[in-house]
Amino acid sequence: MKRFLIIMTLVAVVSDYLLHPFYPQFFEARFGVTNPELVGYYFAAICFMVMISFPFWAYVSKKVSELNILVYTQCVAGVLALFCYWTNSYINFWIISLVMVLCKGSYLLVYPYILKIITQKEHPDTIGLLSVVVHLGGILGAVIGGLTVDLIDASYIFLIMALGDFIQMGMSAYLLRSNKYDTSIPQKNQVQEQTDKKIIPNRFILKIGLITLILYFSDFLIRPFFSTYWENISVYNSKFISGTIYAIPGFVALLALWVNSKRKATNTDFQGVISALLLGAVGLLLQGVPIEAVVILGRIIYGWAIFQSVVKFDILLFKLSTPASYAIDYSKVHFFQNLGVLISSFSVGLLVDNHGLQIPFMVAFGGFMITLLLYYFIFKVVMKTTSKALVKT
Repeated sequence: MKRFLIIMTLVAVVSDYLLHPFYPQFFEARFGVTNPELVGYYFAAICFMVMISFPFWAYVSKKVSELNILVYTQCVAGVLALFCYWTNSYINFWIISLVMVLCKGSYLLVYPYILKIITQKEHPDTIGLLSVVVHLGGILGAVIGGLTVDLIDASYIFLIMALGDFIQMGMSAYLLRSNKYDTSIPQKNQVQEQTDKKIIPNRFILKIGLITLILYFSDFLIRPFFSTYWENISVYNSKFISGTIYAIPGFVALLALWVNSKRKATNTDFQGVISALLLGAVGLLLQGVPIEAVVILGRIIYGWAIFQSVVKFDILLFKLSTPASYAIDYSKVHFFQNLGVLISSFSVGLLVDNHGLQIPFMVAFGGFMITLLLYYFIFKVVMKTTSKALVKT
């Protein structure tokens, strides 16, 4: 069943990322909106809806099973995507698309659900695989979106989105009705959970949340206008090529997953965070150099670094949480992460409007350095204490 759920996650991410690299071009072509600030505000609104949707669906999942929730929410999301395709009103598009995002956000429940049905020893590999699925979904979404914008029309992206939502609805319904799969959650060893709770550091959700807030702020700051930046410095005037360059970190994540699978890493080894953040900072500086080859090199380095960083923090979160709390704890950290994305969305339009397309890379570089310092001075101390406790038990 795990593979089935991972495929469902891939479909969800592809559907979610189809228009991400091309919002500036979409708003200009569809509604005649060219103001970077308005694009940034729309990104911020999307982030806000995701922020409130996941904690809400995580709370609902205490009383209604995740797959039952997905059947209904993805159906509604698909219908709303069709309305986004049909509407010519800028205001109506805002309202309909944001409600659609609220419903689509329920697919995030699949992540903690998968981790609940597997053993903790499988967590590092599965978290890495899920991270690659997100990157791969970003690749496919960017490429399919670019081809759609280039060859057809940006509005048709919402038809593809609707198809993805209806596929998720059908897959969820199939899992619930099929006798081949057991959709009940196995009971974890309660004694082990109590033992683990003794070594969990105080306010670990707050610590992880604050650090990853800055990390996600920095990561998403460079996304909205990257394709526009590339098209300004490149001789290639193609949405397909700009979407492919945008998706380079996703390709690198596939390589990183393969390398990680060959390593004999332990669940308590988080030393790679510092080196990953340093590499990410270098990658950001290189992307800010307006030379095609240097930007591509920066994307490659950055792709490796951001994958390793995100995977390490997710492993840490689920290491310190318990199966019964996976969805709630993950939704809390996800709230912080999306708050970082929300702040970046409000900031990026103003930054680009006043300082040009290169400034997001410089600000993101500063964010990565702050993330590194916070991790080293605050969280690393907690991890040393936790490691000692684990050795004694």
